[in-house]
Amino acid sequence: MHMNRTNITALGVSGVVALGLAACGSSNNGTGSSSSASSGGGGAASSINGAGATFPQPVYQQWASDLKSQGLTVNYQGIGSGGGIAQFTSGTVDFGATDAAMKDEEVKAAEKKGTPVHIPSVFGAVTVSYNVPGAPKNLKLDGGTVANLFFGNIKTWNDPAITKLNPGSKLPSTKVTVCHRSDESGTSKLFTTFLSDYSAEWKSKIGADKTVKWPTGTGASGNSGVAACVKQNTGAVGYVEQAYALQNGFTTAQLKNKSGNYIKPTLAATAAAGVGLTVPADLRFDSINAPGAKAYPIASATFLLVYKDMCKAGLAKPKAQAVVKWLDYVVGPGQQVAPKLDYAPLPASLLAKDKAKIAGLTCDGSPLKAG
Repeated sequence: MHMNRTNITALGVSGVVALGLAACGSSNNGTGSSSSASSGGGGAASSINGAGATFPQPVYQQWASDLKSQGLTVNYQGIGSGGGIAQFTSGTVDFGATDAAMKDEEVKAAEKKGTPVHIPSVFGAVTVSYNVPGAPKNLKLDGGTVANLFFGNIKTWNDPAITKLNPGSKLPSTKVTVCHRSDESGTSKLFTTFLSDYSAEWKSKIGADKTVKWPTGTGASGNSGVAACVKQNTGAVGYVEQAYALQNGFTTAQLKNKSGNYIKPTLAATAAAGVGLTVPADLRFDSINAPGAKAYPIASATFLLVYKDMCKAGLAKPKAQAVVKWLDYVVGPGQQVAPKLDYAPLPASLLAKDKAKIAGLTCDGSPLKAG
């Protein structure tokens, strides 16, 4: 199982580049309805383009590979959640993707083309990964200490704040180097939400958003960029999605959750964050610092974005039907594929809500799914 997961993850992280270039090349040519090829004679579209979050990029790549054998090419460009929302809103992609649900003002901007629909796809974990030779694996860290690391207040890895949480551990005096996102990122929104919940200073001075004014550190684009920053700098700490952490063989911290327990970013702990959530009708929910005793505190769903009436928003009917085929796979067979890349499938209650949203998608007012 471990070998299977690692091999698929490698495909997901490395194979994305080609898809990203393909999507980039085609999405610059106009609206989503004309940005990629359709089969002749009014049949089903043979390809669709999406862009956005890098957090789910490895699993989206695997799903795209699976669908290729069914005659559908899904070109996905990982450009960050902010870019995904922008391209979705402007209509230059057939679907968008974001880790943090759209804000009210973003929804309002998108409503110029129609009603945006959020489709949660999987749950994933944002790890606090570190590259500190001589430091133990799975260091225990709480939210306040992580905030002080990213403030630049903790200068070395043997700082008393860290040693106090890890009694008996020998910690080196290695200098701390902070790695963070430079692009507009849903992963950043998730991470800074976690920090804001545990640090009043972080909440008041920095806040939680897709882009913030980082007090210190080196910026890099995408989860892959932050992963590279951590890998290349001794003493580095950064926040990266679990699949990227696994692919790079990173050491990750145990984080103190809302119940006071220190939790590793495992698949089970990620799934636990999805249990017992209050989910609004529009599915724009937040699961950071979930209340479950076994929940990893920086675990979140990631969202696909489509318009309720895709044809009125600019897509030809074959293209809209192809997007529905993609979504059906995401909430169907794709859920069984997700754990192989250390993403947690959706809880049954949320999956049912997803399927209802997909069933309600239309083309010029007519349902895209029969029955």
